[in-house]
Amino acid sequence: MARSGIQYGDVQQAIDTLLSQGDTPSVQRIREVLGTGSFTTISEHFRQWRSEREQNRDVPPPKGVPEVVVSAASSLWAQAQEAANEALAHYREDANRQVLEAREAAESADQNALDAEQREKALAEHLRHTEARLEALSRELATLESNQAQLVEQATRAEQQTERAQRAFEALETRYYALEENGQQERQALQSGWEQRLSQEEERNEAAEGKLMTLLDTLRQERAQEDKAHQKRVNQMEQKQRTLEESLASQTQALQQKNRDEQSARERFSHLEQQISHLEKQNQSLEALNATLMREREKAEQRLVETRTEADEASAWQQSLNEQVLALHRQLEELPQTLEAARYKESTKKPSR
Repeated sequence: MARSGIQYGDVQQAIDTLLSQGDTPSVQRIREVLGTGSFTTISEHFRQWRSEREQNRDVPPPKGVPEVVVSAASSLWAQAQEAANEALAHYREDANRQVLEAREAAESADQNALDAEQREKALAEHLRHTEARLEALSRELATLESNQAQLVEQATRAEQQTERAQRAFEALETRYYALEENGQQERQALQSGWEQRLSQEEERNEAAEGKLMTLLDTLRQERAQEDKAHQKRVNQMEQKQRTLEESLASQTQALQQKNRDEQSARERFSHLEQQISHLEKQNQSLEALNATLMREREKAEQRLVETRTEADEASAWQQSLNEQVLALHRQLEELPQTLEAARYKESTKKPSR
């Protein structure tokens, strides 16, 4: 239905203006005269004007025209109208087909553009989630690096403690060997002195033998106690060293596990970078597809305008044909008067008796 902006009277007045100027009416020419209005509205009013004009042309010829002339004129008019209708039907069919194809192409382009926009939104949402996940992984990687630095520092302190314990153990071992050597030298010196003293005093003091044996037992006990205390200190140092070694091994394993976790995080980060690169390429492809669809849509619109132009040209051709038929009608209407004038002329030329 035509919109209320442009009325039929406006279109009819514009057509009268064009006819008075000797121009052939068309949708484009009518719109130029009006200066506004949509092609659809003007086209509907233009079709109504042509329909009314066709109906007015079916008025019967005036009386007094010979039947042969009427028959010939009617036959000629029927042939002309049939040829015009066939040509117009052909042009209308072709124009409708092209308009339908152009509309289908435009709808397809709009649908493709809508699908591309939806895919682009989905990819943008996926990219946003990926970026958020990447940011979380980056924070996790920073935390792992901080924990790694702390573990490295703890391992360094443990190594320093182990080195200090090793140096203390070596110092104790050196002191143990020195004490053992001094004790052996002292024992040798005492034994030598005791043997000499015994040999000198053997005959003079038999009672001293019992005292000397008692003194030797005391020395052996002290030596045994000293050996036990030294062995206990050595065992304690060995236990402490084993504890430090176990702690160092545990920290080393934890550090290795952190290194493996860091490597896994780096691999996930690299995989995410590859996914982001792939998504960027897909986004570029979608942008190129969207540009192609826009170009196709513009071409479809251009074809639609060209089709409408061809339809207007067909209407102009039909208008010209209608004007020719109208001229033939006027000639047929003037034919009785011409025949009457010819009869009168013939009658005036006859001689009087």
